[in-house]
Amino acid sequence: MTVIRVLPDILASQVAAGEVVERPASVVKELVENSIDAGAREVRVDADRGGAALIRVADDGCGMSRDDALLSLERHATSKLRTSRDLAAIRTLGFRGEAVPSIASVTRFRMVTRRADDVSGTEILVEGGKVGDVREAGAAPGTTIEARAIFFNIPARRKFLRAESTESAHIDHQVRLHALAAPGVRFRLRRDGREILDLPAVPRALDRVRQMLGPELGRELVPLPRTTGPGVVVEGYVLPPAHARKGRRQQHVFLNGRPVEDSAISRALAEGFRGALADGLHPAAWLWIKLDPALVDVNVHPAKREVRFHRPHELREAIATAVSEGLRPPVAEAPEKPLSESQNGPINREKIPSSPKKKPAATDGDPPPPSPAAIPPPAPLPLRSSVELELPAVAPESPSRAPDFRIIGMLHRRYVLLESEDGLVFLDPRAATERILHDTLAAGMDDGLETQGLLVPVLLELDPRDLDLVLRGRDAMRDAGIEVEGFGGNTLRVSTLPACLGIDDPREFLGALMDELLHGSASGKRFARERLAGLIARRAARRVTPGTADTPALLDTLFRCELPYCAPDGRPTLSESHLREIHRRMGNL
Repeated sequence: MTVIRVLPDILASQVAAGEVVERPASVVKELVENSIDAGAREVRVDADRGGAALIRVADDGCGMSRDDALLSLERHATSKLRTSRDLAAIRTLGFRGEAVPSIASVTRFRMVTRRADDVSGTEILVEGGKVGDVREAGAAPGTTIEARAIFFNIPARRKFLRAESTESAHIDHQVRLHALAAPGVRFRLRRDGREILDLPAVPRALDRVRQMLGPELGRELVPLPRTTGPGVVVEGYVLPPAHARKGRRQQHVFLNGRPVEDSAISRALAEGFRGALADGLHPAAWLWIKLDPALVDVNVHPAKREVRFHRPHELREAIATAVSEGLRPPVAEAPEKPLSESQNGPINREKIPSSPKKKPAATDGDPPPPSPAAIPPPAPLPLRSSVELELPAVAPESPSRAPDFRIIGMLHRRYVLLESEDGLVFLDPRAATERILHDTLAAGMDDGLETQGLLVPVLLELDPRDLDLVLRGRDAMRDAGIEVEGFGGNTLRVSTLPACLGIDDPREFLGALMDELLHGSASGKRFARERLAGLIARRAARRVTPGTADTPALLDTLFRCELPYCAPDGRPTLSESHLREIHRRMGNL
Protein backbone atom coordinates (compact mmCIF):
# COMPACT_ATOMS: atom_id res chain seq x y z
CA MET A 1 0.00 0.00 0.00
CA THR A 2 1.51 3.33 -1.05
CA VAL A 3 1.62 6.20 1.45
CA ILE A 4 2.77 8.96 -0.90
CA ARG A 5 0.22 10.20 -3.43
CA VAL A 6 0.17 12.79 -6.16
CA LEU A 7 -2.28 15.56 -5.30
CA PRO A 8 -5.22 16.10 -7.66
CA ASP A 9 -4.83 19.22 -9.78
CA ILE A 10 -7.62 21.11 -8.02
CA LEU A 11 -6.25 20.32 -4.56
CA ALA A 12 -2.76 21.31 -5.71
CA SER A 13 -4.12 24.64 -6.93
CA GLN A 14 -5.90 25.20 -3.60
CA VAL A 15 -2.66 24.51 -1.74
CA ALA A 16 -0.89 27.01 -4.00
CA ALA A 17 -3.73 29.47 -3.39
CA GLY A 18 -2.94 29.29 0.32
CA GLU A 19 0.45 30.85 -0.46
CA VAL A 20 -0.56 33.25 -3.23
CA VAL A 21 -4.08 34.30 -2.12
CA GLU A 22 -3.86 35.42 1.50
CA ARG A 23 -6.82 37.81 1.35
CA PRO A 24 -8.92 39.65 -1.28
CA ALA A 25 -6.15 42.24 -1.73
CA SER A 26 -3.88 39.40 -2.89
CA VAL A 27 -6.30 38.67 -5.74
CA VAL A 28 -6.23 42.34 -6.70
CA LYS A 29 -2.44 42.36 -6.63
CA GLU A 30 -2.03 39.34 -8.89
CA LEU A 31 -4.66 40.42 -11.42
CA VAL A 32 -3.42 44.01 -11.61
CA GLU A 33 0.12 42.77 -12.17
CA ASN A 34 -1.14 40.66 -15.08
CA SER A 35 -2.92 43.72 -16.50
CA ILE A 36 0.25 45.82 -16.35
CA ASP A 37 2.26 43.01 -17.95
CA ALA A 38 -0.38 42.92 -20.72
CA GLY A 39 0.39 46.54 -21.60
CA ALA A 40 -2.82 48.02 -20.19
CA ARG A 41 -3.22 51.81 -20.26
CA GLU A 42 -6.22 51.70 -17.93
CA VAL A 43 -7.03 49.30 -15.09
CA ARG A 44 -10.40 49.27 -13.34
CA VAL A 45 -10.88 47.48 -10.02
CA ASP A 46 -14.26 46.75 -8.39
CA ALA A 47 -14.61 45.31 -4.90
CA ASP A 48 -17.85 44.47 -3.07
CA ARG A 49 -18.02 43.77 0.67
CA GLY A 50 -14.30 44.13 1.13
CA GLY A 51 -13.63 41.85 -1.86
CA ALA A 52 -15.22 38.84 -0.17
CA ALA A 53 -18.29 39.03 -2.43
CA LEU A 54 -16.67 40.26 -5.64
CA ILE A 55 -13.36 41.34 -7.10
CA ARG A 56 -13.36 42.48 -10.70
CA VAL A 57 -10.26 43.67 -12.56
CA ALA A 58 -10.73 44.94 -16.10
CA ASP A 59 -8.02 46.24 -18.43
CA ASP A 60 -7.49 47.36 -22.01
CA GLY A 61 -4.36 45.28 -22.51
CA CYS A 62 -3.44 42.89 -25.28
CA GLY A 63 -6.09 40.26 -24.40
CA MET A 64 -5.84 36.53 -25.17
CA SER A 65 -7.00 34.06 -27.75
CA ARG A 66 -9.36 31.24 -26.78
CA ASP A 67 -6.50 28.72 -26.53
CA ASP A 68 -4.31 31.01 -24.46
CA ALA A 69 -7.20 31.87 -22.16
CA LEU A 70 -7.75 28.17 -21.45
CA LEU A 71 -4.02 27.58 -20.97
CA SER A 72 -3.85 30.43 -18.45
CA LEU A 73 -6.01 28.31 -16.14
CA GLU A 74 -3.46 25.50 -16.12
CA ARG A 75 -0.90 25.52 -13.32
CA HIS A 76 2.52 26.87 -14.28
CA ALA A 77 1.34 27.93 -17.73
CA THR A 78 3.15 31.20 -18.54
CA SER A 79 4.20 33.26 -21.52
CA LYS A 80 7.14 34.78 -19.64
CA LEU A 81 9.56 31.90 -19.12
CA ARG A 82 11.03 29.49 -21.63
CA THR A 83 14.22 28.17 -20.05
CA SER A 84 15.85 28.26 -16.63
CA ARG A 85 18.08 31.06 -17.90
CA ASP A 86 15.00 33.28 -18.16
CA LEU A 87 14.49 33.00 -14.41
CA ALA A 88 17.66 35.03 -13.89
CA ALA A 89 16.43 37.84 -16.12
CA ILE A 90 12.85 38.49 -14.96
CA ARG A 91 11.53 41.83 -16.21
CA THR A 92 7.80 41.21 -15.74
CA LEU A 93 5.68 41.35 -12.59
CA GLY A 94 4.26 37.84 -12.97
CA PHE A 95 6.07 34.83 -14.34
CA ARG A 96 5.21 31.60 -12.52
CA GLY A 97 1.75 30.96 -13.95
CA GLU A 98 0.24 30.23 -10.52
CA ALA A 99 -1.95 33.25 -9.90
CA VAL A 100 -4.93 32.68 -12.22
CA PRO A 101 -5.43 28.93 -11.52
CA SER A 102 -4.94 29.54 -7.79
CA ILE A 103 -7.57 32.27 -7.74
CA ALA A 104 -9.96 30.19 -9.86
CA SER A 105 -9.62 27.25 -7.45
CA VAL A 106 -11.01 29.19 -4.45
CA THR A 107 -13.61 31.45 -6.12
CA ARG A 108 -16.48 31.48 -8.57
CA PHE A 109 -14.42 32.69 -11.48
CA ARG A 110 -15.27 34.36 -14.77
CA MET A 111 -12.88 35.54 -17.48
CA VAL A 112 -13.78 37.53 -20.59
CA THR A 113 -10.91 38.36 -22.95
CA ARG A 114 -10.41 39.53 -26.51
CA ARG A 115 -7.49 40.51 -28.69
CA ALA A 116 -7.82 43.75 -30.68
CA ASP A 117 -7.73 41.96 -34.05
CA ASP A 118 -10.27 39.28 -33.12
CA VAL A 119 -13.92 39.62 -34.12
CA SER A 120 -15.19 38.21 -30.82
CA GLY A 121 -13.83 37.38 -27.43
CA THR A 122 -13.87 34.33 -25.16
CA GLU A 123 -15.79 33.83 -21.91
CA ILE A 124 -14.76 31.09 -19.45
CA LEU A 125 -16.59 30.15 -16.26
CA VAL A 126 -14.83 28.21 -13.47
CA GLU A 127 -16.37 26.97 -10.21
CA GLY A 128 -13.83 26.16 -7.51
CA GLY A 129 -11.21 25.06 -10.04
CA LYS A 130 -13.58 23.13 -12.31
CA VAL A 131 -13.85 24.65 -15.77
CA GLY A 132 -17.46 25.02 -16.89
CA ASP A 133 -18.75 26.90 -19.91
CA VAL A 134 -16.34 28.14 -22.57
CA ARG A 135 -18.02 30.29 -25.21
CA GLU A 136 -17.69 33.23 -27.54
CA ALA A 137 -18.60 36.60 -26.13
CA GLY A 138 -18.76 40.20 -27.22
CA ALA A 139 -16.14 42.24 -25.43
CA ALA A 140 -13.89 45.26 -25.79
CA PRO A 141 -10.20 44.53 -26.37
CA GLY A 142 -8.51 43.52 -23.15
CA THR A 143 -9.32 41.19 -20.27
CA THR A 144 -11.88 41.26 -17.47
CA ILE A 145 -11.65 38.78 -14.59
CA GLU A 146 -14.29 38.39 -11.88
CA ALA A 147 -13.62 36.44 -8.70
CA ARG A 148 -16.75 36.00 -6.56
CA ALA A 149 -17.24 34.46 -3.12
CA ILE A 150 -13.57 34.08 -2.24
CA PHE A 151 -12.83 30.90 -0.25
CA PHE A 152 -16.46 29.75 -0.67
CA ASN A 153 -15.19 26.16 -0.87
CA ILE A 154 -12.64 26.52 1.96
CA PRO A 155 -14.65 27.71 4.99
CA ALA A 156 -11.61 27.44 7.27
CA ARG A 157 -9.86 30.12 5.22
CA ARG A 158 -12.94 32.29 4.79
CA LYS A 159 -13.51 32.68 8.51
CA PHE A 160 -10.09 34.31 8.87
CA LEU A 161 -11.07 37.25 6.66
CA ARG A 162 -11.16 40.50 8.62
CA ALA A 163 -13.89 43.14 8.74
CA GLU A 164 -15.06 44.52 5.40
CA SER A 165 -13.51 47.92 6.15
CA THR A 166 -10.16 46.29 6.88
CA GLU A 167 -10.15 44.20 3.72
CA SER A 168 -11.24 47.24 1.70
CA ALA A 169 -8.36 49.25 3.16
CA HIS A 170 -5.88 46.60 2.04
CA ILE A 171 -7.34 46.63 -1.48
CA ASP A 172 -7.11 50.42 -1.57
CA HIS A 173 -3.47 50.23 -0.47
CA GLN A 174 -2.68 47.64 -3.13
CA VAL A 175 -4.19 49.71 -5.95
CA ARG A 176 -2.28 52.80 -4.81
CA LEU A 177 0.97 50.86 -4.71
CA HIS A 178 0.58 49.76 -8.32
CA ALA A 179 -0.49 53.25 -9.35
CA LEU A 180 2.81 54.52 -7.97
CA ALA A 181 4.73 51.72 -9.67
CA ALA A 182 3.10 52.45 -13.05
CA PRO A 183 2.33 56.19 -13.26
CA GLY A 184 1.66 55.94 -17.01
CA VAL A 185 -1.43 53.79 -16.36
CA ARG A 186 -4.82 55.11 -15.28
CA PHE A 187 -6.20 53.37 -12.19
CA ARG A 188 -9.82 53.43 -11.07
CA LEU A 189 -11.21 51.79 -7.93
CA ARG A 190 -14.89 51.28 -7.12
CA ARG A 191 -16.06 50.03 -3.75
CA ASP A 192 -19.60 48.63 -3.47
CA GLY A 193 -20.58 50.46 -6.66
CA ARG A 194 -19.13 53.83 -5.62
CA GLU A 195 -15.99 55.20 -7.23
CA ILE A 196 -13.48 56.16 -4.56
CA LEU A 197 -10.30 56.51 -6.59
CA ASP A 198 -9.53 57.76 -10.09
CA LEU A 199 -5.88 58.40 -10.84
CA PRO A 200 -5.32 59.50 -14.44
CA ALA A 201 -2.12 58.50 -16.19
CA VAL A 202 0.69 61.03 -15.68
CA PRO A 203 4.03 61.46 -17.46
CA ARG A 204 6.20 61.57 -14.33
CA ALA A 205 6.41 59.63 -11.09
CA LEU A 206 6.51 62.98 -9.26
CA ASP A 207 3.05 63.81 -10.59
CA ARG A 208 1.70 60.50 -9.29
CA VAL A 209 3.14 61.08 -5.82
CA ARG A 210 1.62 64.56 -5.75
CA GLN A 211 -1.75 63.12 -6.82
CA MET A 212 -1.74 61.00 -3.68
CA LEU A 213 -0.14 63.42 -1.22
CA GLY A 214 -2.12 66.50 -2.19
CA PRO A 215 -0.74 69.96 -2.95
CA GLU A 216 0.36 70.85 0.58
CA LEU A 217 2.70 67.92 1.18
CA GLY A 218 3.52 67.70 -2.52
CA ARG A 219 5.27 71.06 -2.30
CA GLU A 220 7.59 69.72 0.39
CA LEU A 221 8.88 66.75 -1.62
CA VAL A 222 12.66 66.67 -1.91
CA PRO A 223 13.86 65.21 -5.23
CA LEU A 224 16.77 62.80 -5.07
CA PRO A 225 19.45 63.04 -7.73
CA ARG A 226 19.63 60.16 -10.18
CA THR A 227 22.33 57.99 -8.60
CA THR A 228 24.03 55.09 -10.34
CA GLY A 229 26.18 52.23 -9.15
CA PRO A 230 27.29 48.88 -10.54
CA GLY A 231 24.13 47.65 -12.29
CA VAL A 232 21.81 49.92 -10.26
CA VAL A 233 20.02 53.25 -10.76
CA VAL A 234 18.16 55.00 -7.92
CA GLU A 235 15.68 57.87 -8.27
CA GLY A 236 12.93 59.16 -6.06
CA TYR A 237 11.64 61.64 -3.52
CA VAL A 238 11.62 62.04 0.24
CA LEU A 239 9.86 64.31 2.69
CA PRO A 240 11.89 66.41 5.16
CA PRO A 241 12.82 64.83 8.51
CA ALA A 242 9.92 66.58 10.25
CA HIS A 243 7.55 64.12 8.53
CA ALA A 244 9.33 60.98 9.78
CA ARG A 245 7.09 58.55 11.63
CA LYS A 246 7.41 55.45 13.78
CA GLY A 247 6.09 53.05 11.14
CA ARG A 248 7.46 52.32 7.67
CA ARG A 249 4.12 52.71 5.90
CA GLN A 250 5.32 55.97 4.39
CA GLN A 251 8.10 54.15 2.53
CA HIS A 252 7.27 53.01 -1.00
CA VAL A 253 9.96 51.13 -2.89
CA PHE A 254 9.66 49.88 -6.46
CA LEU A 255 12.24 47.54 -7.92
CA ASN A 256 12.06 47.27 -11.71
CA GLY A 257 8.41 48.34 -11.44
CA ARG A 258 7.59 45.84 -8.66
CA PRO A 259 6.51 47.03 -5.18
CA VAL A 260 8.86 45.39 -2.66
CA GLU A 261 9.59 45.41 1.05
CA ASP A 262 13.17 45.11 2.24
CA SER A 263 14.73 46.01 5.59
CA ALA A 264 18.11 46.70 3.95
CA ILE A 265 16.54 49.44 1.84
CA SER A 266 14.92 50.96 4.95
CA ARG A 267 18.29 50.98 6.69
CA ALA A 268 19.87 52.66 3.67
CA LEU A 269 17.20 55.37 3.78
CA ALA A 270 17.87 55.95 7.47
CA GLU A 271 21.60 56.11 6.76
CA GLY A 272 20.99 58.84 4.18
CA PHE A 273 19.12 60.81 6.86
CA ARG A 274 21.95 60.25 9.34
CA GLY A 275 21.85 62.77 12.17
CA ALA A 276 18.47 64.20 11.13
CA LEU A 277 16.14 61.55 12.60
CA ALA A 278 15.38 60.63 16.18
CA ASP A 279 15.78 56.99 17.14
CA GLY A 280 12.81 54.84 16.11
CA LEU A 281 11.57 57.20 13.39
CA HIS A 282 11.48 56.29 9.70
CA PRO A 283 11.47 58.79 6.83
CA ALA A 284 8.77 59.11 4.19
CA ALA A 285 10.21 58.08 0.83
CA TRP A 286 9.29 57.03 -2.69
CA LEU A 287 12.08 55.16 -4.45
CA TRP A 288 12.25 53.75 -7.97
CA ILE A 289 15.15 51.35 -8.35
CA LYS A 290 16.34 49.88 -11.63
CA LEU A 291 18.54 46.87 -11.06
CA ASP A 292 20.11 44.38 -13.41
CA PRO A 293 17.74 41.38 -13.13
CA ALA A 294 20.75 39.10 -12.76
CA LEU A 295 21.57 40.87 -9.47
CA VAL A 296 18.25 40.15 -7.74
CA ASP A 297 16.15 37.07 -7.01
CA VAL A 298 12.42 37.90 -7.02
CA ASN A 299 11.39 34.27 -6.52
CA VAL A 300 12.05 33.96 -2.78
CA HIS A 301 8.54 34.80 -1.52
CA PRO A 302 5.22 33.25 -2.63
CA ALA A 303 3.66 36.69 -3.11
CA LYS A 304 6.94 38.18 -4.42
CA ARG A 305 6.87 40.95 -1.78
CA GLU A 306 10.39 40.19 -0.65
CA VAL A 307 13.47 39.85 -2.82
CA ARG A 308 17.09 38.82 -2.36
CA PHE A 309 19.92 40.99 -3.61
CA HIS A 310 23.18 39.44 -4.74
CA ARG A 311 25.22 42.60 -3.94
CA PRO A 312 23.14 44.40 -1.30
CA HIS A 313 25.98 46.65 -0.09
CA GLU A 314 26.20 48.36 -3.49
CA LEU A 315 22.44 49.02 -3.51
CA ARG A 316 22.53 50.39 0.05
CA GLU A 317 25.39 52.69 -0.84
CA ALA A 318 23.55 54.04 -3.91
CA ILE A 319 20.38 54.72 -1.88
CA ALA A 320 22.20 56.35 1.02
CA THR A 321 24.19 58.52 -1.38
CA ALA A 322 21.07 59.62 -3.27
CA VAL A 323 19.27 60.57 -0.04
CA SER A 324 22.20 62.41 1.55
CA GLU A 325 22.85 64.33 -1.68
CA GLY A 326 19.18 65.23 -2.03
CA LEU A 327 18.98 66.53 1.54
CA ARG A 328 22.21 68.50 1.32
CA PRO A 329 21.45 72.24 1.36
CA PRO A 330 22.44 74.09 -1.80
CA VAL A 331 25.86 75.72 -1.67
CA ALA A 332 25.74 79.49 -2.05
CA GLU A 333 27.56 80.72 -5.10
CA ALA A 334 30.86 82.39 -4.34
CA PRO A 335 31.11 86.06 -5.36
CA GLU A 336 32.89 86.69 -8.61
CA LYS A 337 36.57 87.50 -8.21
CA PRO A 338 37.64 90.93 -9.53
CA LEU A 339 39.59 90.91 -12.73
CA SER A 340 43.34 91.44 -12.42
CA GLU A 341 44.88 94.79 -13.25
CA SER A 342 46.50 93.31 -16.33
CA GLN A 343 43.08 92.32 -17.62
CA ASN A 344 41.02 95.32 -16.67
CA GLY A 345 43.47 98.18 -16.05
CA PRO A 346 44.00 99.86 -12.67
CA ILE A 347 41.62 98.91 -9.86
CA ASN A 348 40.23 101.50 -7.47
CA ARG A 349 41.57 100.30 -4.12
CA GLU A 350 39.51 102.65 -1.99
CA LYS A 351 38.29 100.64 0.96
CA ILE A 352 34.58 100.02 1.23
CA PRO A 353 33.44 100.00 4.84
CA SER A 354 32.16 96.57 5.75
CA SER A 355 28.92 96.10 7.59
CA PRO A 356 29.33 95.02 11.20
CA LYS A 357 29.10 91.28 11.74
CA LYS A 358 25.98 90.02 13.38
CA LYS A 359 26.29 87.68 16.28
CA PRO A 360 24.92 84.24 15.54
CA ALA A 361 21.39 83.75 16.77
CA ALA A 362 21.02 81.43 19.70
CA THR A 363 19.06 78.25 19.24
CA ASP A 364 16.62 76.88 21.79
CA GLY A 365 19.24 74.49 23.08
CA ASP A 366 22.23 76.86 23.05
CA PRO A 367 22.14 80.18 24.95
CA PRO A 368 23.95 83.16 23.38
CA PRO A 369 27.64 83.48 24.28
CA PRO A 370 28.25 85.63 27.37
CA SER A 371 29.63 89.12 27.13
CA PRO A 372 33.37 89.35 27.87
CA ALA A 373 32.47 91.86 30.61
CA ALA A 374 30.42 90.82 33.60
CA ILE A 375 28.09 87.84 33.42
CA PRO A 376 24.93 88.92 35.25
CA PRO A 377 22.56 86.25 36.61
CA PRO A 378 19.87 85.37 34.05
CA ALA A 379 16.39 86.71 34.55
CA PRO A 380 13.73 84.10 35.31
CA LEU A 381 12.30 82.61 32.13
CA PRO A 382 8.52 82.74 31.88
CA LEU A 383 6.63 79.49 31.42
CA ARG A 384 5.64 79.90 27.82
CA SER A 385 4.01 77.17 25.82
CA SER A 386 2.58 76.56 22.40
CA VAL A 387 -0.01 74.67 24.42
CA GLU A 388 -1.75 77.34 26.51
CA LEU A 389 -2.53 75.00 29.38
CA GLU A 390 -5.25 76.06 31.75
CA LEU A 391 -3.73 73.78 34.39
CA PRO A 392 -7.11 72.64 35.75
CA ALA A 393 -7.18 71.41 39.29
CA VAL A 394 -7.89 67.71 39.25
CA ALA A 395 -9.61 67.82 42.65
CA PRO A 396 -10.49 71.50 43.23
CA GLU A 397 -12.38 70.78 46.40
CA SER A 398 -9.24 69.47 48.12
CA PRO A 399 -6.58 71.89 49.42
CA SER A 400 -3.21 71.97 47.70
CA ARG A 401 -0.53 69.85 49.32
CA ALA A 402 2.38 71.62 47.64
CA PRO A 403 5.45 71.88 49.89
CA ASP A 404 6.91 75.27 50.64
CA PHE A 405 9.45 75.62 47.83
CA ARG A 406 11.51 78.69 46.97
CA ILE A 407 12.25 79.15 43.26
CA ILE A 408 15.97 79.52 42.57
CA GLY A 409 16.12 79.55 38.77
CA MET A 410 16.50 77.36 35.69
CA LEU A 411 18.97 74.65 34.71
CA HIS A 412 19.76 74.53 30.98
CA ARG A 413 16.33 75.98 30.24
CA ARG A 414 14.87 72.57 31.01
CA TYR A 415 14.47 72.08 34.76
CA VAL A 416 13.26 74.46 37.46
CA LEU A 417 15.53 74.58 40.53
CA LEU A 418 13.70 74.79 43.86
CA GLU A 419 14.95 75.11 47.42
CA SER A 420 13.21 72.97 50.02
CA GLU A 421 13.69 72.66 53.77
CA ASP A 422 15.87 69.59 53.20
CA GLY A 423 17.90 70.54 50.13
CA LEU A 424 17.69 71.12 46.37
CA VAL A 425 14.70 70.00 44.25
CA PHE A 426 14.62 69.59 40.47
CA LEU A 427 11.19 70.09 38.87
CA ASP A 428 10.47 68.78 35.38
CA PRO A 429 7.62 71.03 34.14
CA ARG A 430 6.85 68.74 31.20
CA ALA A 431 6.49 65.64 33.36
CA ALA A 432 4.38 67.64 35.84
CA THR A 433 2.14 68.93 33.05
CA GLU A 434 1.82 65.39 31.72
CA ARG A 435 0.57 64.15 35.10
CA ILE A 436 -1.96 66.99 35.35
CA LEU A 437 -3.30 66.50 31.84
CA HIS A 438 -3.46 62.72 32.18
CA ASP A 439 -5.54 62.90 35.35
CA THR A 440 -7.78 65.60 33.89
CA LEU A 441 -8.41 63.56 30.74
CA ALA A 442 -8.94 60.31 32.65
CA ALA A 443 -11.49 61.94 34.95
CA GLY A 444 -13.21 63.64 32.03
CA MET A 445 -13.51 60.41 30.04
CA ASP A 446 -15.60 59.02 32.89
CA ASP A 447 -17.67 62.11 33.70
CA GLY A 448 -17.83 63.83 30.32
CA LEU A 449 -14.87 65.69 28.87
CA GLU A 450 -15.14 69.33 27.88
CA THR A 451 -14.13 69.71 24.25
CA GLN A 452 -13.29 72.61 22.00
CA GLY A 453 -14.38 72.71 18.37
CA LEU A 454 -11.64 73.56 15.92
CA LEU A 455 -12.32 76.73 13.97
CA VAL A 456 -10.93 74.99 10.88
CA PRO A 457 -11.18 71.17 11.09
CA VAL A 458 -7.89 69.39 10.50
CA LEU A 459 -7.67 67.05 7.49
CA LEU A 460 -5.05 64.31 7.72
CA GLU A 461 -4.03 62.00 4.88
CA LEU A 462 -3.48 58.48 6.24
CA ASP A 463 -2.53 55.13 4.83
CA PRO A 464 -5.80 53.30 3.99
CA ARG A 465 -5.04 50.64 6.60
CA ASP A 466 -4.33 53.28 9.27
CA LEU A 467 -7.50 55.16 8.41
CA ASP A 468 -9.52 52.00 8.91
CA LEU A 469 -8.01 51.49 12.37
CA VAL A 470 -8.77 55.05 13.46
CA LEU A 471 -12.35 54.97 12.21
CA ARG A 472 -13.00 51.69 13.99
CA GLY A 473 -11.74 53.32 17.20
CA ARG A 474 -13.70 56.54 16.76
CA ASP A 475 -15.88 55.94 19.85
CA ALA A 476 -12.84 55.74 22.11
CA MET A 477 -11.38 58.82 20.41
CA ARG A 478 -14.64 60.69 21.03
CA ASP A 479 -14.51 59.78 24.72
CA ALA A 480 -11.01 61.29 24.78
CA GLY A 481 -12.32 64.54 23.34
CA ILE A 482 -11.19 63.99 19.73
CA GLU A 483 -14.00 63.80 17.19
CA VAL A 484 -12.92 62.03 13.96
CA GLU A 485 -14.69 60.97 10.79
CA GLY A 486 -13.86 59.90 7.26
CA PHE A 487 -13.76 62.72 4.74
CA GLY A 488 -13.51 60.79 1.47
CA GLY A 489 -10.60 58.84 0.08
CA ASN A 490 -7.92 58.39 2.74
CA THR A 491 -8.65 61.67 4.51
CA LEU A 492 -9.45 61.84 8.21
CA ARG A 493 -11.35 64.88 9.48
CA VAL A 494 -10.73 65.98 13.09
CA SER A 495 -13.19 68.57 14.43
CA THR A 496 -12.61 68.74 18.22
CA LEU A 497 -9.86 68.48 20.82
CA PRO A 498 -9.96 68.35 24.63
CA ALA A 499 -10.47 71.91 25.88
CA CYS A 500 -7.78 71.58 28.54
CA LEU A 501 -5.03 71.32 25.91
CA GLY A 502 -5.43 74.68 24.19
CA ILE A 503 -3.35 73.52 21.21
CA ASP A 504 -2.44 76.38 18.85
CA ASP A 505 -1.13 74.09 16.06
CA PRO A 506 -3.58 71.17 15.96
CA ARG A 507 -2.28 69.75 12.66
CA GLU A 508 1.23 69.10 13.95
CA PHE A 509 -0.06 67.83 17.29
CA LEU A 510 -2.60 65.47 15.73
CA GLY A 511 -0.14 64.15 13.14
CA ALA A 512 2.33 63.15 15.85
CA LEU A 513 -0.45 61.76 18.05
CA MET A 514 -1.86 59.55 15.27
CA ASP A 515 1.59 58.23 14.47
CA GLU A 516 2.22 57.29 18.10
CA LEU A 517 -1.26 55.83 18.44
CA LEU A 518 -0.99 53.64 15.33
CA HIS A 519 2.66 52.64 15.30
CA GLY A 520 3.88 52.99 18.87
CA SER A 521 4.24 50.19 21.38
CA ALA A 522 1.23 48.36 22.81
CA SER A 523 -0.57 48.68 19.49
CA GLY A 524 -2.93 45.89 20.54
CA LYS A 525 -4.39 48.28 23.15
CA ARG A 526 -4.17 51.36 20.97
CA PHE A 527 -7.65 52.62 21.87
CA ALA A 528 -7.68 51.68 25.55
CA ARG A 529 -8.76 54.66 27.67
CA GLU A 530 -5.63 54.71 29.84
CA ARG A 531 -3.36 54.61 26.80
CA LEU A 532 -5.29 57.34 24.98
CA ALA A 533 -5.15 59.64 28.01
CA GLY A 534 -1.43 58.96 28.43
CA LEU A 535 -0.57 59.59 24.77
CA ILE A 536 -2.57 62.81 24.52
CA ALA A 537 -1.07 64.12 27.76
CA ARG A 538 2.48 63.21 26.72
CA ARG A 539 2.16 64.81 23.28
CA ALA A 540 0.69 68.01 24.71
CA ALA A 541 3.26 68.24 27.52
CA ARG A 542 6.16 67.95 25.08
CA ARG A 543 5.17 71.31 23.65
CA VAL A 544 5.69 73.12 26.94
CA THR A 545 8.74 75.40 27.12
CA PRO A 546 9.84 75.24 30.78
CA GLY A 547 10.20 78.44 32.78
CA THR A 548 9.73 79.89 36.25
CA ALA A 549 6.91 82.42 35.95
CA ASP A 550 4.05 79.93 36.30
CA THR A 551 5.83 77.44 38.53
CA PRO A 552 3.76 78.28 41.66
CA ALA A 553 0.49 77.61 39.79
CA LEU A 554 1.95 74.47 38.24
CA LEU A 555 3.01 73.12 41.65
CA ASP A 556 -0.33 74.01 43.22
CA THR A 557 -2.19 72.04 40.53
CA LEU A 558 0.31 69.16 40.51
CA PHE A 559 -0.13 68.54 44.22
CA ARG A 560 -3.87 68.24 43.82
CA CYS A 561 -3.21 65.09 41.78
CA GLU A 562 -3.31 61.72 43.49
CA LEU A 563 0.25 60.85 42.40
CA PRO A 564 2.10 64.17 42.09
CA TYR A 565 5.63 62.80 42.24
CA CYS A 566 5.57 60.85 38.97
CA ALA A 567 4.31 61.14 35.40
CA PRO A 568 1.85 58.49 34.12
CA ASP A 569 4.71 56.37 32.74
CA GLY A 570 6.62 56.47 36.07
CA ARG A 571 9.12 59.24 35.27
CA PRO A 572 9.68 61.54 38.28
CA THR A 573 8.15 65.01 38.24
CA LEU A 574 10.40 66.14 41.09
CA SER A 575 13.75 64.87 42.30
CA GLU A 576 15.44 66.02 45.52
CA SER A 577 19.12 66.16 46.48
CA HIS A 578 19.24 66.17 50.28
CA LEU A 579 21.37 68.80 51.98
CA ARG A 580 23.32 66.11 53.85
CA GLU A 581 24.33 64.53 50.53
CA ILE A 582 25.39 67.92 49.19
CA HIS A 583 27.48 68.56 52.33
CA ARG A 584 29.07 65.14 51.95
CA ARG A 585 30.01 65.79 48.34
CA MET A 586 31.50 69.14 49.23
CA GLY A 587 33.47 67.69 52.15
CA ASN A 588 31.63 69.70 54.79
CA LEU A 589 30.40 66.89 57.02
